[in-house]
Amino acid sequence: MARRGGRRGGSVRRQGPITIQIEGLERLTAQLQDLPPEIRQACFKALKESAEAVITDVKGAVKVDSHNLQNSVKARYENQRLQAEVGWWDADDAYAVHQEFGTKKMPANPSLGPALEQERNRINDRVKTEVRKVLP
Repeated sequence: MARRGGRRGGSVRRQGPITIQIEGLERLTAQLQDLPPEIRQACFKALKESAEAVITDVKGAVKVDSHNLQNSVKARYENQRLQAEVGWWDADDAYAVHQEFGTKKMPANPSLGPALEQERNRINDRVKTEVRKVLP
């Protein structure tokens, strides 16, 4: 009997980048829109430092076979929304999700999740430092 869809043995197939949802982000984004340009720029600088720190942590923790995942983890930025995305977007990096979460036959070897968790503890200090530099 033929099976339909991408499911085998009850497992769920994951596709696309790993997404972290931050509660209250919409409200924060609206408040950030009202900030002076110097403060917004300081926040963006801190955001960029945080994204680069996540990339560095991922590169140090990702499982290395061919160095593909290590070399292709990247950040994408949207300055107007003070948003950064860190991950893998190339088609040949699709297996990163299997490394991160594991499969039925392979244990998880997470690198992005722990790196994001580490940076969660640092980003507030980064923002404070950068904002204090531009305040009179």
